[in-house]
Amino acid sequence: MRQTGLFRIVVAISMVITAVLLITILHFSLDKEGYWARLLLNRRVDAYPLTVQNIMWIVFFLGVGELMIRSIKTSKESRQLEMDYLSGDASGMMLDPRNLVPIYQKVGRAAAEGRFLPMLIQRVILMFQATKSTDQAHSLLNTSLDFSMHEVDLGYNVLRYLMWLIPSLGFIGTVKGIGDALEKTGTSSSTDPNLLINVTKALSVAYDGTFLALMMAAVLLFAMHIIQGREEEILNRSGQYCLDRLINRLHPGNPARQTP
Repeated sequence: MRQTGLFRIVVAISMVITAVLLITILHFSLDKEGYWARLLLNRRVDAYPLTVQNIMWIVFFLGVGELMIRSIKTSKESRQLEMDYLSGDASGMMLDPRNLVPIYQKVGRAAAEGRFLPMLIQRVILMFQATKSTDQAHSLLNTSLDFSMHEVDLGYNVLRYLMWLIPSLGFIGTVKGIGDALEKTGTSSSTDPNLLINVTKALSVAYDGTFLALMMAAVLLFAMHIIQGREEEILNRSGQYCLDRLINRLHPGNPARQTP
């Protein structure tokens, strides 16, 4: 757990640095008065570089970092299915409590790391060793799958918050821009020929922040659905693996025997 927390901190710091580097590159490569500088950085405001767009870039890359963490975790879970922990047993051979001991020891390290498949195997083996009941082992498998699915969903809470925060920042920038436009209207003479132009520019800058925020949130949401779907698929495959190669082969007798 400490390693996981430290890794998350390192990734977050790396993503913040990446966001700052990107902002710096855009600052020097885009024309200050151009459309892209206004859309991506909002360089026209007096508070620059402390703009809503720059903050959104940092939050966006923090979201990218969370996606990287989940993607790495998903890849590790996928490799567990390739380990084929029950490959040492001949196809169709029943498993009694004596046969389960080396399997339990084989998955011990990966289960200690919190991997789905090894944890499921260990739990099923422990339940069967204690009760000699295939039904109870199957029931525990279903319960564990439900808990694991809930755990997967909870793992995306931080990312969901970041995806909510980005549009919120965009709307804050829009409200601020509308307020500035109204202030210009109130402090300018009604006969000023540039009044309409200035107000229109202020409003366009305000809505640019919301547009950028929605685009960022859409990218993160799309990537999140792909990674989460893959993680849930791996969990389902792990449950099917346990059902086919472990639950259906359990036998309470002492000797292992070959099925007809």
